[in-house]
Amino acid sequence: MSHSLVRNHLHVVFSTKYRRPIIPREIQPDLWRYMAGICRNIRIVPFAINGFDDHAHMLFHLPAALSLARAMSVIKANSNGWMHRRGRRFEWQDGYSAFSVSHANTAAVAEYIRNQEAHHRRITFADELRMLLRENGVELSRDEFEHESAFV
Repeated sequence: MSHSLVRNHLHVVFSTKYRRPIIPREIQPDLWRYMAGICRNIRIVPFAINGFDDHAHMLFHLPAALSLARAMSVIKANSNGWMHRRGRRFEWQDGYSAFSVSHANTAAVAEYIRNQEAHHRRITFADELRMLLRENGVELSRDEFEHESAFV
Protein backbone atom coordinates (compact mmCIF):
# COMPACT_ATOMS: atom_id res chain seq x y z
CA MET A 1 0.00 0.00 0.00
CA SER A 2 2.77 2.39 -0.87
CA HIS A 3 0.34 5.04 -2.14
CA SER A 4 -2.10 4.91 0.75
CA LEU A 5 -1.98 7.69 3.29
CA VAL A 6 -3.82 6.57 6.39
CA ARG A 7 -4.04 7.88 9.94
CA ASN A 8 -6.21 5.50 11.97
CA HIS A 9 -6.15 6.59 15.60
CA LEU A 10 -8.30 4.27 17.71
CA HIS A 11 -9.34 4.16 21.36
CA VAL A 12 -10.01 0.51 22.19
CA VAL A 13 -11.52 -0.76 25.43
CA PHE A 14 -11.85 -4.38 26.49
CA SER A 15 -12.42 -6.25 29.70
CA THR A 16 -11.37 -9.37 31.48
CA LYS A 17 -13.65 -12.39 31.13
CA TYR A 18 -16.91 -11.66 32.94
CA ARG A 19 -15.37 -8.31 33.94
CA ARG A 20 -13.61 -9.97 36.86
CA PRO A 21 -11.06 -7.83 38.74
CA ILE A 22 -8.10 -10.13 37.99
CA ILE A 23 -5.36 -7.70 36.91
CA PRO A 24 -3.50 -6.97 40.16
CA ARG A 25 -2.30 -3.40 40.58
CA GLU A 26 1.33 -4.51 40.98
CA ILE A 27 1.38 -6.28 37.61
CA GLN A 28 -0.54 -3.64 35.62
CA PRO A 29 2.45 -1.49 34.55
CA ASP A 30 4.29 -4.56 33.25
CA LEU A 31 1.20 -5.81 31.42
CA TRP A 32 0.63 -2.44 29.77
CA ARG A 33 4.31 -2.28 28.71
CA TYR A 34 4.09 -5.80 27.33
CA MET A 35 1.00 -4.87 25.34
CA ALA A 36 2.85 -1.86 23.93
CA GLY A 37 5.62 -4.22 22.81
CA ILE A 38 3.08 -6.47 21.09
CA CYS A 39 1.77 -3.39 19.27
CA ARG A 40 5.22 -2.39 18.08
CA ASN A 41 5.91 -5.95 16.90
CA ILE A 42 2.89 -5.80 14.57
CA ARG A 43 3.65 -2.21 13.45
CA ILE A 44 0.96 -0.56 15.55
CA VAL A 45 2.06 2.73 17.10
CA PRO A 46 0.86 2.77 20.72
CA PHE A 47 0.22 6.20 22.27
CA ALA A 48 -1.29 5.20 25.61
CA ILE A 49 -2.12 1.91 27.31
CA ASN A 50 -3.56 1.70 30.79
CA GLY A 51 -6.49 0.27 32.62
CA PHE A 52 -7.72 -1.06 35.89
CA ASP A 53 -8.20 -4.44 37.54
CA ASP A 54 -10.95 -5.52 35.14
CA HIS A 55 -10.24 -3.80 31.82
CA ALA A 56 -7.76 -2.13 29.51
CA HIS A 57 -7.74 1.01 27.37
CA MET A 58 -5.46 1.47 24.38
CA LEU A 59 -4.91 4.42 22.08
CA PHE A 60 -2.94 3.55 19.00
CA HIS A 61 -2.35 4.21 15.31
CA LEU A 62 -3.48 1.20 13.29
CA PRO A 63 -1.59 0.76 10.01
CA ALA A 64 -3.61 0.45 6.80
CA ALA A 65 -2.46 -3.11 6.12
CA LEU A 66 -3.72 -4.48 9.46
CA SER A 67 -7.37 -5.02 10.36
CA LEU A 68 -8.56 -4.03 13.81
CA ALA A 69 -9.96 -7.54 14.37
CA ARG A 70 -6.56 -9.10 13.62
CA ALA A 71 -4.72 -6.56 15.77
CA MET A 72 -6.99 -7.18 18.75
CA SER A 73 -6.72 -10.94 18.33
CA VAL A 74 -2.91 -10.75 18.43
CA ILE A 75 -2.78 -8.26 21.33
CA LYS A 76 -5.27 -10.17 23.48
CA ALA A 77 -3.87 -13.64 22.75
CA ASN A 78 -0.28 -12.64 23.45
CA SER A 79 -1.03 -10.63 26.59
CA ASN A 80 -3.21 -13.50 27.83
CA GLY A 81 -0.25 -15.84 27.32
CA TRP A 82 2.04 -13.43 29.16
CA MET A 83 -0.28 -13.49 32.17
CA HIS A 84 -0.43 -17.30 32.09
CA ARG A 85 3.38 -17.55 31.99
CA ARG A 86 3.38 -15.54 35.22
CA GLY A 87 1.15 -18.10 36.90
CA ARG A 88 -2.05 -16.08 36.59
CA ARG A 89 -5.42 -17.59 35.75
CA PHE A 90 -6.44 -15.03 33.20
CA GLU A 91 -8.67 -14.49 30.19
CA TRP A 92 -9.88 -11.48 28.23
CA GLN A 93 -13.54 -11.13 27.25
CA ASP A 94 -14.16 -12.01 23.59
CA GLY A 95 -15.19 -8.58 22.35
CA TYR A 96 -13.95 -5.01 22.46
CA SER A 97 -15.20 -1.51 21.83
CA ALA A 98 -13.28 0.72 19.45
CA PHE A 99 -13.74 4.41 18.74
CA SER A 100 -12.04 6.55 16.14
CA VAL A 101 -10.10 9.51 17.49
CA SER A 102 -9.23 12.59 15.45
CA HIS A 103 -5.59 13.61 15.39
CA ALA A 104 -6.53 16.80 17.24
CA ASN A 105 -7.99 14.77 20.15
CA THR A 106 -5.25 12.18 20.61
CA ALA A 107 -3.55 14.09 23.45
CA ALA A 108 -6.81 14.43 25.40
CA VAL A 109 -7.70 10.75 24.93
CA ALA A 110 -4.17 9.69 25.91
CA GLU A 111 -4.46 11.77 29.09
CA TYR A 112 -7.83 10.19 29.84
CA ILE A 113 -6.31 6.73 29.44
CA ARG A 114 -3.31 7.56 31.62
CA ASN A 115 -5.63 8.68 34.44
CA GLN A 116 -7.62 5.47 34.79
CA GLU A 117 -6.94 5.04 38.50
CA ALA A 118 -8.34 8.49 39.26
CA HIS A 119 -11.40 7.89 37.05
CA HIS A 120 -12.22 4.67 38.82
CA ARG A 121 -12.26 6.28 42.22
CA ARG A 122 -15.44 8.02 40.99
CA ILE A 123 -16.97 5.75 38.36
CA THR A 124 -17.30 2.02 37.77
CA PHE A 125 -16.05 0.41 34.60
CA ALA A 126 -19.65 -0.36 33.56
CA ASP A 127 -20.60 3.30 33.93
CA GLU A 128 -17.44 4.41 32.14
CA LEU A 129 -18.20 2.10 29.24
CA ARG A 130 -21.81 3.31 29.05
CA MET A 131 -20.50 6.88 28.90
CA LEU A 132 -18.01 6.05 26.13
CA LEU A 133 -20.65 4.22 24.13
CA ARG A 134 -23.11 7.11 24.51
CA GLU A 135 -20.47 9.72 23.58
CA ASN A 136 -19.68 7.72 20.45
CA GLY A 137 -23.28 7.23 19.37
CA VAL A 138 -23.56 3.54 20.30
CA GLU A 139 -26.88 2.73 21.94
CA LEU A 140 -27.35 -0.56 23.78
CA SER A 141 -30.27 -1.73 25.84
CA ARG A 142 -29.52 -2.69 29.44
CA ASP A 143 -29.98 -6.36 28.51
CA GLU A 144 -27.53 -6.06 25.62
CA PHE A 145 -25.03 -4.28 27.83
CA GLU A 146 -25.28 -6.82 30.63
CA HIS A 147 -25.03 -9.83 28.31
CA GLU A 148 -21.48 -11.19 28.33
CA SER A 149 -21.08 -11.18 24.55
CA ALA A 150 -22.42 -7.64 24.08
CA PHE A 151 -19.19 -6.23 25.36
CA VAL A 152 -16.05 -6.47 25.87
